Amino acid sequence: MKLYIISNRLPVKAVHRDGAYLFTRSEGGLATGLHALHTRYEKHWIGWPGVDVETDEDRRSIREELAKMNFHPIFLTPEQIANYYEGYSNSTIWPLCHYFFAFTRYRKDFWEAYRKVNALFCEEILRRIEPDDIVWVQDYQLMLLPGLLREHRPALRIGYFHHIPFPSYELFRILPERAEILRGVLGADLVAFHTHDYMRHFIGTAERVLHIDFRLDETQIGNRCVRVDALPMGIDYAAFHGISSNAGAQPLIAKTREQFGDRKLILSVDRLDYSKGILHRLRGFGSFLERYPEYRGQATLAMVIVPSRDRVNSYADLKTEIDKEIGAINGRYSTMEWTPVRYFYHGFSFEELAAMYYVADVALVTPLRDGMNLVAKEYVAVKNDNPGVLILSEMAGAAVELADALPINPNDTEQIAAAIHRALTMPVEEQLRRIERMQAVVSTQTVNKWAADFMKELADVCRRNEAVRRKRLTSETVAAEIVGPYRRAKRRLLLFDYDGTLAPIRSRPEEAVPSHRLCELLRTLGTDAANRVVICSGRDSGTLEKWFGGLPVSLAAEHGAFYKDRGAWRCNIRPASWDPKLSALLEHFARKTPRSRIERKQTALAWHYREADSWLGQLRAQQLVNALMPLCARLNLHILQGDKVVEIKSPRFTKGSETLRLLRQERYDFILALGDDTTDDDMFAALPPRALSIKVGNASEHARYNMPEQSEVVPLLELLARDRGSFDPAGVKHAIRTTWNNLKKLVAGRRTEEYGQ
Repeated sequence: MKLYIISNRLPVKAVHRDGAYLFTRSEGGLATGLHALHTRYEKHWIGWPGVDVETDEDRRSIREELAKMNFHPIFLTPEQIANYYEGYSNSTIWPLCHYFFAFTRYRKDFWEAYRKVNALFCEEILRRIEPDDIVWVQDYQLMLLPGLLREHRPALRIGYFHHIPFPSYELFRILPERAEILRGVLGADLVAFHTHDYMRHFIGTAERVLHIDFRLDETQIGNRCVRVDALPMGIDYAAFHGISSNAGAQPLIAKTREQFGDRKLILSVDRLDYSKGILHRLRGFGSFLERYPEYRGQATLAMVIVPSRDRVNSYADLKTEIDKEIGAINGRYSTMEWTPVRYFYHGFSFEELAAMYYVADVALVTPLRDGMNLVAKEYVAVKNDNPGVLILSEMAGAAVELADALPINPNDTEQIAAAIHRALTMPVEEQLRRIERMQAVVSTQTVNKWAADFMKELADVCRRNEAVRRKRLTSETVAAEIVGPYRRAKRRLLLFDYDGTLAPIRSRPEEAVPSHRLCELLRTLGTDAANRVVICSGRDSGTLEKWFGGLPVSLAAEHGAFYKDRGAWRCNIRPASWDPKLSALLEHFARKTPRSRIERKQTALAWHYREADSWLGQLRAQQLVNALMPLCARLNLHILQGDKVVEIKSPRFTKGSETLRLLRQERYDFILALGDDTTDDDMFAALPPRALSIKVGNASEHARYNMPEQSEVVPLLELLARDRGSFDPAGVKHAIRTTWNNLKKLVAGRRTEEYGQ
């Protein structure tokens, strides 16, 4: 079994030198963290090798060398790098996700390149994967990839991790391609982020843009459950913590100490990026020197900036501004013996960087917005009985875990200056206590635990999806379990819910009028002497009578409180006289929730919020249920939460009680029940074991089968109604398979897109 890690860049990059290609380690937290990952799977990695390769011979040579490390390159042209990577990925998505809206650029060729490169990755993966393999897609450059893979391999196990912030709905909605991006991500079985804030933003955005519903952290798309979670990434703690005993690092530690002398060392390490708050940090350090002149000549800021995306205009401009700011500080404060800011515009080896962490008195980590920031964790991990203080932006994902850092708002340069002073004057005992508490977190939440947690979650949701797939109706199931027994049976009971089952859910319930074709199918089934067709719905008796009163079917309204048998309506319960406090409470919530409404039935009150904003509707629904609980307990009423509805009714009658009433009246040798809501679980649970129960939409533990789409109900009724002749075991299977698939395609062609517009 193989694990394929898919990212924009491989953990190594190819460099052409002296007529040959050499391979060096890639910079960045993702490459560093995942390259150190230990797993029981055979680990493979697919990504760009970081170089433009023109000849087939060079490509073959690079492939052969990388294959020895289980790395598989995706070769991109200079135009693709310019438009897909520097363009859509880093000039459109990156600034938007980091709340730098003014830097966001929209160009059609950017988007087209992004789509094409995601498709290129998809093709390479499909060439390699086997049915039992796992694909783990990394980050914002490949947000379309999970959806593309799902189209070709519906049963493939796919995970997606988003390593940068995910913005609020109000910001993400600006993106013209927002729906396609979200659908791409939701092609995964598990979608994960570093913090619960990003997770919450993603769920809220998906609900609003795609008009899908999450139940806590999960949503159902077709026959798949998609789970969203927060899993903070860690580091290889042991490698950093043991640096003081690393023979290769010891000379570097000594060299670093000698280089900076007895002065306090403040360390800053970043990629070149406007989201890292580098200019704010420099201005904060300048303010520190101005406010605390006693530290002039006594404290040095070592600023390590790793070059990144310097061909993107905003990055090149940033580099110029940084150079100017460093020049201004050094020009104002430096002496013959001391330079306030020591500037390194290049990367360092692992040992060199760890040595600087070890010696540094203060780590200054002040991003304006950051998905996680592993530098903060690396600094904490390196400390081994030697003091140090971490100053950490509250806008970094790592701030959620590292509560013992000195928190700062990175936009406040005066706060940065004050934090530096506090760090340099903090007693050693307090420094050690804070480091020790942070190390307890960092040493536990390592990169391997992060990956293990992700894989465990992914395995869990994939097991559930596999169980649902086993429940899903197929042409073979329809032939063997439904149509064959149906045609052989002498007496049949057909139980159907209405909204979401016989008809699609509508935003306005009054618009869910049955189609002419549905009525004809019900008429055909109902006129068969062997059949008893029952529509059991939460709707009121007047609506059901208006729509179906002229058909040869039985009706049950308000979940069985009323039923129509042999042409006459009967009542199981007297119409309710509602407590004024109950009505007033529902009216209060209807006023507080735009586009919600109250439905008053004879035996039930319902508050509908299908047209309301999804986040507000869910919030108000939970608030309403909490407010109703004491009142309904006193009045002996049942609170029922359905699909975008909260209903108050008597607990005496449900779809389950109506099903039992029907079963007491007559014996049946074939029972088929279809429903889509939680109220239909009562119906399924009341059926005998031999009955055929089908949950439409989300799978149910009470139903034997699952039909993911409501549009598949009509093809099933077509099969039952089209030929009531004798059953031919030899020829029926092929005929049903062909008819079932053709009818599904026909209906699917008429319906709207799977989700979203």
